[in-house]
Amino acid sequence: MNKGLKNFFPMIRTRKEVLEEIDNKPELKHIYEEWDEEEKREFIDFCTGTKGVKMLYDSFFKEVMSPEYTPERLNDFLSLLLKEPVRIATVLPNDTSRIADESSLLIMDIIVQFDDGRMANVEVQKIGYYFPGERSACYSADLLLRQYKRLRGEKHKKFSYRDIQTVFVIVLFESSPKVFLEFPDVYEHYFEQKSDTGIILNQPQKFLYLALDVFRKKQDNEGVTIHNRLEAWLTFLCRDEPEIIIKLIEQYPEFKPLYEDIYELCLNIEKVMAMFSKELREMDRNTVRLMIDDMQATIEHQQKKLDEQSQQHKHEMEEAEAKMKKMDECMLALNKRIVELEELLNK
Repeated sequence: MNKGLKNFFPMIRTRKEVLEEIDNKPELKHIYEEWDEEEKREFIDFCTGTKGVKMLYDSFFKEVMSPEYTPERLNDFLSLLLKEPVRIATVLPNDTSRIADESSLLIMDIIVQFDDGRMANVEVQKIGYYFPGERSACYSADLLLRQYKRLRGEKHKKFSYRDIQTVFVIVLFESSPKVFLEFPDVYEHYFEQKSDTGIILNQPQKFLYLALDVFRKKQDNEGVTIHNRLEAWLTFLCRDEPEIIIKLIEQYPEFKPLYEDIYELCLNIEKVMAMFSKELREMDRNTVRLMIDDMQATIEHQQKKLDEQSQQHKHEMEEAEAKMKKMDECMLALNKRIVELEELLNK
């Protein structure tokens, strides 16, 4: 008999048990009936262990990765990403860290401050934004300004720019922007500012991008091999196939309690249905936002083509005007020569 998730998590309920509870509670049945067939199937699948839970959903991620209740988990993940030990001292409000209403494409967004004063904005994007570099630069500048204002307020005249600590923008893409797909064997991209002359200045803004779809494809091509703890974390975050979850917890047993938290949560059908409904609403907003971005990109592309055509037309008009001017000059010179010849004939 093949091992299933229920062999590892006996609290997982059967399809019949889950559906009976939904049918016996009118408010839950009403919510369930509002979903389409694919959404119903996804919900039942992860409640019954047919498939794993999508850990990148904001609600589920916060359940297992809360820096307030289980800080050691996020500390471990971020330490592996940054390749040095870090410890979260506090979680900061992120109400000013987004520009306009761009948060609708985010699955998860959290701002933390480490015990050494450095800060990090960690976010997961279900659909990668257009212009990821420009957007990240804006968020990094916002984070840096918040730190500057806080330090100035705390230290007053004792403030020095040497007090400014590094700010990280860490972005995980579930579906990466096109530019990241041009590097099919690389899923981790690190950016920091460097001089072309070799001069060294402390530039506190650093960026890290993780293309999870590229990681998945690379992992599939290698036979779903997990080489290290960072890859274990990425597997945990982006894989929901039961056989891969089993492989992960057999190779890295420390991940089993994280799944146990989720399956304990699934026993509370009312709560988990509310969380799932929230994620579905966010995905709808994601789709709308993506359509807006696509239309904006199309408009910009068409405008660029019109500008190019207008420029080309302008150039052609200028060439035609130059030719006409040259022809006029030739006609004037020819008329002048005719007059001169007529004068010679009349002598």
